[in-house]
Amino acid sequence: MEIAHLFEAVMLICFGFSWPLNVIKAYRARTAKGTSLPFIILIITGYIAGITAKFINGQYNYVLAVYFLNLAIVMTNIFVYIRNKALDRKAGETESVKIKNISIEDVVEAKEENMTNYTNSLDEIINRKSSSIEMKNSVILFGGSMDKKIPVAELAKSFDFNFDIYNKSEDKLTVADSGKFFQNKVAALQPEGILIHLGDSDYTAFKNDPASFDKNYIDLIDGVKAVNKKCRIALVSVNNPSFDKTIALMNAHIKAIAESENASFINLENAKLWNPEATKAASEFAYNMGLKTRKPLRDVAEILYSYAYHNFDTKPVDIMAG
Repeated sequence: MEIAHLFEAVMLICFGFSWPLNVIKAYRARTAKGTSLPFIILIITGYIAGITAKFINGQYNYVLAVYFLNLAIVMTNIFVYIRNKALDRKAGETESVKIKNISIEDVVEAKEENMTNYTNSLDEIINRKSSSIEMKNSVILFGGSMDKKIPVAELAKSFDFNFDIYNKSEDKLTVADSGKFFQNKVAALQPEGILIHLGDSDYTAFKNDPASFDKNYIDLIDGVKAVNKKCRIALVSVNNPSFDKTIALMNAHIKAIAESENASFINLENAKLWNPEATKAASEFAYNMGLKTRKPLRDVAEILYSYAYHNFDTKPVDIMAG
């Protein structure tokens, strides 16, 4: 029984080791963003349940002390969270004051500088310097008309992406034109990850000449690898709700290309079955454990295309049917 207690203590120490680091990290961050209070409370509840079980069984030993130590460290996270929340509110108030203090002359001057682009919103005019800068080593969504509507920045913020992601999709982009478009619009960013979703505008071209479709697709992938040979690449299928034989064959070709080019293949037909909230919970757990690994592209695709499936007036399946 003593050896069992020892192993239980080792388990608790292993689980509890990351919490002091998490407290220090959260304290230094001075923000509650990215911290999940329900997750912390869930951990605390688990420790309280373990302590209660020890008391019920009369097991008053050093393992119980480890339970109390872990509980105290985890509870410290709550106090840091409350402190950081207060700092966030203060920072928000300060930012609000800064926005209010922007003079009319400044806004007018900014507007005059951007008169040639009448689509700029007031927010874009005020924040034009920060919003115009795109960072290298980002993740790129590279697709067609439907993909272009996906609000990647909003979803990245909601699901706590720990990397920059940009939407570089284009209306009715074909595989034949994708290589040139990539070189002109994306290559300079040297992406570390790219989700490629093409084929919606290639139905006739593929049906007439599948070999050219394959060559153009592989040429695009070669172009991606040329700017970053370690780039993570995922190819997304064309959805086929009507079981069109041409689209089915096209997807078979895309899957074969993915396998031959060491890329991931993502079947978009599963979009309605994906559960992005589960992915979000998993990412919050990883964040709270101090892990800094980037989301797998499959998880990114699940989040982006689940949103598309459930929120667009015209569902992806309607657009992709050919």
